[in-house]
Amino acid sequence: MNSFIKNPSDIKKYSSQPTTFYDAQMLTTYWETKPEIIARILPPPLKPAKRPLVSAFVANYPRTNFCPAYKEAALFILADFNGKLGTYCLSMPISDGMAMGLGREIYGFPKKMAEIELSRDGDSVYGSVSRHGINFFNINAKLNGKFNAEDGQKILTDNYGKGLPIFNFKYSKSPDGNGFDLNPRLIEQGATMDNKVLENGEFEMNLKDSPHDPWAELEVVKMLGCTYTVGTSVLLRGSVLAEVDPMAFIPYSNSKWDWWEETL
Repeated sequence: MNSFIKNPSDIKKYSSQPTTFYDAQMLTTYWETKPEIIARILPPPLKPAKRPLVSAFVANYPRTNFCPAYKEAALFILADFNGKLGTYCLSMPISDGMAMGLGREIYGFPKKMAEIELSRDGDSVYGSVSRHGINFFNINAKLNGKFNAEDGQKILTDNYGKGLPIFNFKYSKSPDGNGFDLNPRLIEQGATMDNKVLENGEFEMNLKDSPHDPWAELEVVKMLGCTYTVGTSVLLRGSVLAEVDPMAFIPYSNSKWDWWEETL
């Protein structure tokens, strides 16, 4: 018979394994925004990288080792911590409740439930993310081996290399509504990707403003290009880089919740 109580050895075995995504399909877009936007929305102690780069993906995970199939999207900005580059996750819409809980509670990802689409027809790929009736992110990509910008490939190679760690902030708000239970922590996490498909392309993108998901704040200055991949991805266990000043972090601490204001 199943029970609410689990054996500690089984919990340890389950929680120690890295999360694995088999045959993950992912469309990732890259663009450059304004440096002042990055400086405004990046929480300390993270600092802007030399180039104000943004990336966003839409993904379909047909099989994992931790929950049923689901879809996901995410928005990242390039950031620096004490000379180390990484990608700071601003937002991560998701279509499965258990995957949302795991990512938020263990790793600190700012996940929210959403309606997500990803489809491919020949060399054309379409992705979109909607919440509360607002389609705030949609992309149409053409996998023609080119990038939107002539120097797009060089910019990605120079700044992202073969992959960067992910930066997240892990925190728990106090039940009395005043601050946090403990000081927020800056988390670093790695990931691996064993691609059996990797194609480059050009893309068109529409960012629509939303009070709950303000992706449109990352204004497009220069569209670089996109990649479409299929392969097995592994999200590695993370580590704590630093404790964060709780008062300085408060303005950045609502990314996991929607912004509702009471109306009379």
